[in-house]
Amino acid sequence: MRFFSLEKLINLHDGYRRQYKIDDLELLLIQEQGQRYLVAARCPHRGHPLLDAAMADGVIECPLHGYRFALDSGAVLRRSEEPCHALACHSLVYEGNAVGVMLP
Repeated sequence: MRFFSLEKLINLHDGYRRQYKIDDLELLLIQEQGQRYLVAARCPHRGHPLLDAAMADGVIECPLHGYRFALDSGAVLRRSEEPCHALACHSLVYEGNAVGVMLP
């Protein structure tokens, strides 16, 4: 496993969103209501980008078809069409004054 630094802690604040690409993996780092999340940057339903998705109370809603996912677990909370997989979530790793992710 290898540590990939994503952001300095000093830059994080509520409303923070930034997309990262590590090899073929697209990730979205979010801070909402003091909580930080690292999730897949695209909806698992049809691959629509989630960077500008609506978020409230730990839930992210895909703007394309309205699928809703829990930010902490990726669980599908609402679907509007066929079933889809959960949103991939990744554990954040804190190293010094940075936050990142461990990947193979």
